[in-house]
Amino acid sequence: MSTALPSIEVSDAADADAQGVVLQGILAFNEAAVGPSGRRPLSVLVRDPETGAVRGGLTGRTDKKWLFIELFYLPEDLRRGGLGAELIARAEAEAKARGCVGAWLDSYSFQAPEFYRKQGYTEFGHVPDNPPGHVRHFFRKVF
Repeated sequence: MSTALPSIEVSDAADADAQGVVLQGILAFNEAAVGPSGRRPLSVLVRDPETGAVRGGLTGRTDKKWLFIELFYLPEDLRRGGLGAELIARAEAEAKARGCVGAWLDSYSFQAPEFYRKQGYTEFGHVPDNPPGHVRHFFRKVF
């Protein structure tokens, strides 16, 4: 066995293979501690009725009996008409069907923290001055 220390590399280049190695290592470690995660992607998308092009939507995953909403976007012309609430409701319904007990997400203060509060989410933490002059909020909702 070699006594040489491993090299350490710092990079700003995306490396899907490296990310896969790290992710698989974390997943294996976690599964050994708590059992299978049931990790599955989840998307609730809004498509243009004429072209079928994606206009916005919600993406995330269910994992360890929780829904994580990673990305959520609607263009300005689709906001404030109830569509966002419908997307959240559909994601939550699918998460419940998958056996989830709740959902969590994060939102910057300049994004939509009040929207999430209106959907029944409660703040469980925040990071002030992230980015500078703003707050990053963390929300959860127990089903």
